[in-house]
Amino acid sequence: MEPVKVGGVIVSNVSLHNEDEIQRKDIRVGDRVVIQRAGDVIPQVVRVNQNARSRYSEKFVFPTKCPSCGNETQRSEGEAARKCVAGLVCDAQAIERLRHFVSKNAMDIDGLGQRTIDLFIEKEFIKSLPDLFKITSENILSLEGFADKSTKKLLESIKSSLKTDLYRFIYALGIKEIGLE
Repeated sequence: MEPVKVGGVIVSNVSLHNEDEIQRKDIRVGDRVVIQRAGDVIPQVVRVNQNARSRYSEKFVFPTKCPSCGNETQRSEGEAARKCVAGLVCDAQAIERLRHFVSKNAMDIDGLGQRTIDLFIEKEFIKSLPDLFKITSENILSLEGFADKSTKKLLESIKSSLKTDLYRFIYALGIKEIGLE
């Protein structure tokens, strides 16, 4: 969407992941919408400006195939989002699972951010979670932007993550409906 000022804040994104809400509000591709900040924080679509709608507007069709791996998508009973059914076979899901695994609330591997994870996967140093613990200094040093000191620090962070609390490890596994607090 085009950025707009709402309640003193510039809003440039509004999440529309809920299929039921999109259908209930009849939101279509190219629509002009009225937005507000729910609870003075989260931008939400209030309604569609029907007067500004093109007579050629098309209803949004949710994808039946995952844009990453091409497998089927499915919407489970009682859930808002449509998801790829491929699990970790889907590269996008595998990457997000790895990002979650190393995050601060999970295994807390300092220095292993999105860019580095993407490089590790691109170079095929990591194909599954256990591969993370097999990364070598040679692997890391072969990447642009890493020197001896940063490599040593990252390897120490990976190694120290093996001595984590049980609750962090369980959370890191990304089991559905298992979270912190």
